[in-house]
Amino acid sequence: MAFQPGDLYGQQSQGQYGQQEQAGAYAAKTFLWMFLGLLVTFGVAVASYTANVFMFFYTVPGGYVILTVAELAVVLILSARLQKLSVGGAMALFFVYAVLNGVVFSTLFWAFDVATLILVFGVTALYFGGLALYGYFTKADLSRLRPILVGGLIFLLVAGILSLFLPLGSFERIYCLIGIAVFLGFTAYDTQKIRTFYAAFSYDQALLQKASIYAALQLYLDFVNLFLYLLRFLGKRK
Repeated sequence: MAFQPGDLYGQQSQGQYGQQEQAGAYAAKTFLWMFLGLLVTFGVAVASYTANVFMFFYTVPGGYVILTVAELAVVLILSARLQKLSVGGAMALFFVYAVLNGVVFSTLFWAFDVATLILVFGVTALYFGGLALYGYFTKADLSRLRPILVGGLIFLLVAGILSLFLPLGSFERIYCLIGIAVFLGFTAYDTQKIRTFYAAFSYDQALLQKASIYAALQLYLDFVNLFLYLLRFLGKRK
């Protein structure tokens, strides 16, 4: 079962001011993990492109499928076995995923100009930052958006698979806009869940640290997917 605590807002064992202060530090640490993951992915992507590791996709039969399955396995293990993993094990899986994704992302340097990648990264950071701030400070319960977001994610997965066999044509831009909207929504939702994790697991320091790493992975995935859909929508290939 995926690591998904229920709606536990309001379960506080400390004074209101003290918990808010600690929750802020906890959220900052979670975003730091996410940032470090992105930094590792960027470094590996540059190194892989420079060393022509990206040719793995073209010279090894099923190379892309192998990396995709490996990434999916890491995410499933981290989400399904988080409570049984050690803090070091959860951390290692997070950075293994960041490394694998860096190898995959090395192909972007071959397909797009560096200026385009920098521009889209900047736009992604602005959008992501705005929705993350909203998700953290809003008083609205964003858990109500989960069925809509999951439905949107399923639509994107199905449409993505179909696009392997059928050209999207003029539907391509609509598909990208839906992807952007879905992951902006997930950004706000997953940011708000940091507070949920803090309220749910503040009694167990080790579990709280693992929840922080798991939340960082979710935010990392939100950022990466938002970047990819914006790149498809705004970027021009070489």
